[in-house]
Amino acid sequence: MIGESQRTIVIVGAGYCGTLVAINLLREAAARPLRVVLVERGTAVARGVAYAARDYPYVLNVPASAMSATSSDPDEFLRYAQQHYPSVRAEDFLPRELYGDYLDELLRNAAARSRANVELALRRDTVVDVITDHGLAVKFSDGTQMPADDVVLALGNPPAANPCRDGTLTAMVGVRPDPWTPLEGADSSKPLLIIGSGLTMADVVCATLAKTPQRRIYVVSRHGLIPPEQTSFQRTPVALGGRRLATATSVRRLMADTRKLVRELQRLGGDWRTAIATVRHAAPSIWRALPLTERRRFLRHVRSYWDIHRHRLPGAVRARIEALHASGQLRLHAGRIVNVESSSSGELNVQWRPRRQSIALTLRVSEIANCTGPDYDVRRSADPLLCTLAARGTLAADELGLGLRTGPYGVVIGSRGQTERRLYYVGPMLRSMHWEATAAAELRGHAEALARHLVVQDRRTR
Repeated sequence: MIGESQRTIVIVGAGYCGTLVAINLLREAAARPLRVVLVERGTAVARGVAYAARDYPYVLNVPASAMSATSSDPDEFLRYAQQHYPSVRAEDFLPRELYGDYLDELLRNAAARSRANVELALRRDTVVDVITDHGLAVKFSDGTQMPADDVVLALGNPPAANPCRDGTLTAMVGVRPDPWTPLEGADSSKPLLIIGSGLTMADVVCATLAKTPQRRIYVVSRHGLIPPEQTSFQRTPVALGGRRLATATSVRRLMADTRKLVRELQRLGGDWRTAIATVRHAAPSIWRALPLTERRRFLRHVRSYWDIHRHRLPGAVRARIEALHASGQLRLHAGRIVNVESSSSGELNVQWRPRRQSIALTLRVSEIANCTGPDYDVRRSADPLLCTLAARGTLAADELGLGLRTGPYGVVIGSRGQTERRLYYVGPMLRSMHWEATAAAELRGHAEALARHLVVQDRRTR
């Protein structure tokens, strides 16, 4: 129609989630002229922290056949990889940088093939506020504002929490701000301490030893658990047990049912990882059915064990970690960091308390990598945009510190319980509502659902 007004959707953040929302909006038929503004404060689009180009070729921890960014085309990423490397197999674990290239190409193709009345605009800038009074607008760091019909917050993963209760680790010399980037000038002849023993720990170990093969590494985590090996298991949830798991209303019942499912699968010659996939598939329903007290119990007693079995390592990486541990070059400790102090010699003296013990021990290292994982508690966030919106009550932390309070399709719910119509969030802080919202598969589903909702919403309001 001539003279139809243009709809503007601003997406704050051009990492995995923001890029996928943009791609799906560009692919959908628009009811009226649409301008999708993708705002990124960093230098790269379609990569974020996970798929950034780095000196070391970090690999995905999920095989190529399970990494499509388009749910309706499960082999899309595999085909892309095989176009560049014909020898790639479905079960291969490929470089993360390649996946970033793939997302970038999807975005460019979606923009080139979109309808004539659909436009993609990329803006490298920092959003410092979202104005919700008397219309919607985003405010940039230079004070300018951009009116919008809808705003999507796709802010990516926050930094890790401080593992020292007194906050001594923050900004201390010798501590990596980014665990994937070694510090300049650190003495590589002295040990490296890694706090946390999950997937990021394995990344840091492999990258460190690629440069300094003989370096000694200490790993301290609360439970001293290392992720098991990823295998070619049956990824489709199994019928047996699925319905029973979804009706569990206590952690005790959930654990009992999961163990029973594992035993049944193994009796039939299956893999325990299929049981994890079954629970993962039912996780949103299970999580919402659990009373708040049971959710707290899960976080206190089960979370670490779930995370370590849920997020697994490629076989070659797991074998490398095991060999290093067996040789003594990598020493794994279960415990908590108590305090960190700088010595006159430039070393860091790390006091840590072994699990279930009261006496603290000391490790002397030249460098520390905090690999405890992102801190999703908005109340501890240092992100200026989140802090501004939280202070005004536009958004609020959930009761368990897992992320944001959100409604259907990620619509933001404020501190007074009000729904902030036209303001949405997509990303790992949806965990507060869905629990499983940190891996590519779940985030892909949330991004696709939000894009469909925005398109359908526009059609209904015409």
